[in-house]
Amino acid sequence: QVQLVESGGGLVQAGGSLRLSCAASGRTFSSYCMAWFRQAPGKEREFVAVLDRSGGATYYADSVQGRFTISRDNAKNSVYLQMNSLKPEDTAVYYCAASLRWPARTATEYVYWGQGTQVAVSS
Repeated sequence: QVQLVESGGGLVQAGGSLRLSCAASGRTFSSYCMAWFRQAPGKEREFVAVLDRSGGATYYADSVQGRFTISRDNAKNSVYLQMNSLKPEDTAVYYCAASLRWPARTATEYVYWGQGTQVAVSS
């Protein structure tokens, strides 16, 4: 069992930056591939980025490639999403998720989810 708690969301102007954090409980954190998804109002949940167990391999959605960076600290049971050059279209609730599959890029492949943190980008 893994419990995930996101933090770090907020309101930022276009072009600004935010860093999201996700704290995981349990002693098996390093066994899971970790990802960030997001869901905007009226839209389906979409993949943002995923990181393998060691943090050595990543995949990003085309819409965030070059602007967002996913990372993890297995000693702290945490995963992060550094978001730079934010755009109004990045506005969404951001969720972290854990999967035993690699590379899992669809929501159905993820077993554990956090409650989400709101990111709002103003133009």
